[in-house]
Amino acid sequence: MPRKLLKFLILFDNTSLLYFPGQFLSGRVLIELQDDTPALGLHFHVVGEGVVRVRTPRQERVYDKENYIDFRMRLLGEPGQGPSVLSPGIHSFPFKLGLPLGLPSTFLGKHGWVQYYCKTALREPNGLTHKNQQVFIVMNPIDLNLEPAILGETFRCEVEHKFGVSCVGSGAVICKVTLDRGGYVPGESIGVSASVSNRSRLTIKSTKAALTETITYMARGKAVQTEKRELAVLTRGKIRPGEKDEWDNEQLYILPLPPTNLRGCHLIRINYDVFFIVEPSGLQKEVKLQLPIIMATYPLRSADDENGNKSGTHYPSTLPIFRPWLEDKSQD
Repeated sequence: MPRKLLKFLILFDNTSLLYFPGQFLSGRVLIELQDDTPALGLHFHVVGEGVVRVRTPRQERVYDKENYIDFRMRLLGEPGQGPSVLSPGIHSFPFKLGLPLGLPSTFLGKHGWVQYYCKTALREPNGLTHKNQQVFIVMNPIDLNLEPAILGETFRCEVEHKFGVSCVGSGAVICKVTLDRGGYVPGESIGVSASVSNRSRLTIKSTKAALTETITYMARGKAVQTEKRELAVLTRGKIRPGEKDEWDNEQLYILPLPPTNLRGCHLIRINYDVFFIVEPSGLQKEVKLQLPIIMATYPLRSADDENGNKSGTHYPSTLPIFRPWLEDKSQD
């Protein structure tokens, strides 16, 4: 009757599987056997990697990869030694290592990812190898309190745009947009204030504020793919010639999102912007203002609130690495 491996598991001491750079990754490999089992070795491998995999319009595959962790150890056996016999029952093999500083956060995207996992292999003398692996999550936090102070100040942008050709002008629209600050965390809301003065002869069909995520995938030093999505939108209606519309601290809610950029990763860039768009009637080109913002992990602390929490604001305690809209086949 063949030997039977009843259990072969990688168990982390931290059951949430969430780690920060610089922390210890510790746990054990648990093996449960039904019979005496000779083993040449129990190998353990910790991997952290960033991968970009893109198919071009010409159906060419573009691939690039970088490594953040490549740590190997033997939990049982030594090179050149004969097999050790493991008795029936449960065997536990502990492991512990310090995670390097500066690791990029875990991220799963449509054309690339940053991922961390442990692999283990139990080798028998007869050539049979039992394998298993377990993913863990790394979060490299961005604390707004440690970023430049200007991120806590209001952020303004304005433009005066003239419609029509230079010799036959139809007037201008003056647009001023203000965000309540330049840095946020998921669970907060972006306060958008704006003044749109229509001094043209055209009717403005609508105005819109949109929180946008842009993910850029790099391979061999070049941008090979870009994803762009609107994550939250506010819209207002018509502004007739000679009229003015005022936005007063309108709120764009921020869903769970990965932080701006993946610090330590050179293959994937994540940027967030608030676009304010003025759409005129007719064939005139829309007016677009771009206000880049920082998406962080820890919010700004205010003098009267040590936790930095606004009333009713919820801050996620886990890293949002799975983004449901990636499964939306209608979007590229």
